[in-house]
Amino acid sequence: MARIAGVELPNKRLEIALTYVYGIGKSSARKILRRLDIKVNKKVSELSEKEVTQMRELVEREYVVEGDLKARIRSSIQRLIQINCYRGIRHRRGLPVRGQRTRTNAHSRKGRGKIIANKKILKG
Repeated sequence: MARIAGVELPNKRLEIALTYVYGIGKSSARKILRRLDIKVNKKVSELSEKEVTQMRELVEREYVVEGDLKARIRSSIQRLIQINCYRGIRHRRGLPVRGQRTRTNAHSRKGRGKIIANKKILKG
């Protein structure tokens, strides 16, 4: 099995297997395979060592993936919270950030309701 950016790729079509790396979606996977001139329908087990090495080097050189990407996202959110902008306040309170309604829906972002005085349910 091939290991790219610390992720063991499953034995599936390359286009799908590359999406197991955090930060690489379907379109990025297609671009990588096109640049390396590898067929999209090839399975991971059919790759040669040379192809795996080329793919690993390309991903490390040109894409921000896995831990680095997660750290970058986390630091961006922290910056929003520190400068006290609207989006930072929404992140801090655990509410939807991009203008969605909260009167109904938004339950996955707001969490479960809290029961107060054994009867009343209070949200967020």
